[in-house]
Amino acid sequence: MPALPLRSSWLLPLFLLLAGSAAAATPPQPFDARYHLQVAGWPDADIQHQLQRTGTGWQSEMSTKLPGISGHEMGRFRLDEDGRVHSLYYASGYSLLGIQRSYRLERDALQTWPDRQSALVALSRQAIDGNCTSDCRVHYLDHRGREERIDYRLLGRETLDLPAGRFEALRVEVTEPDEPDRHLVFDFLPRMPGLLLSMTYYRDGERRSHLTLTRLDSP
Repeated sequence: MPALPLRSSWLLPLFLLLAGSAAAATPPQPFDARYHLQVAGWPDADIQHQLQRTGTGWQSEMSTKLPGISGHEMGRFRLDEDGRVHSLYYASGYSLLGIQRSYRLERDALQTWPDRQSALVALSRQAIDGNCTSDCRVHYLDHRGREERIDYRLLGRETLDLPAGRFEALRVEVTEPDEPDRHLVFDFLPRMPGLLLSMTYYRDGERRSHLTLTRLDSP
């Protein structure tokens, strides 16, 4: 599972989860999804992604496990009266060949920018509702609480045939201001903010990782 921004890490392609704080009208919906992740130089992995309601709002969580490697990331957030995402809590951790790390951000640290999990929902809602069409820049906090930023632009809609079914996707390209040779392409499902239909990471013009939706359950 990856870390933001587009830096080298075994976690890279999963947790490139972005931020956006503009209001959006499309409401979240609970889901339970499975992805298949291919990363150059690493074994393939299957990833579980859940978005569910909590007593105070919503919780988004991702996890994966394969021999010698496991990782998870969770963010809790609420929506204010204007539909804006406000992060409440964040936790993540991984184990890599016996080395374990864990991270946590409390509400006080999340007052200005959202965590990565909450930010995925915020970015997708912002893109789905077309709140920005040019010079779109968003901010988020990484797993250590450091402010990061990315630029994104809408690439349009297209139909995708995936293992989980046939979907109309909204395509979004994401870049770092200081890393023009690296970019991500997200395919979001317009009716279900936060869900990834697919995600592809490119570096120096080559595809380095690819994530695909293989199963989707929703109430």
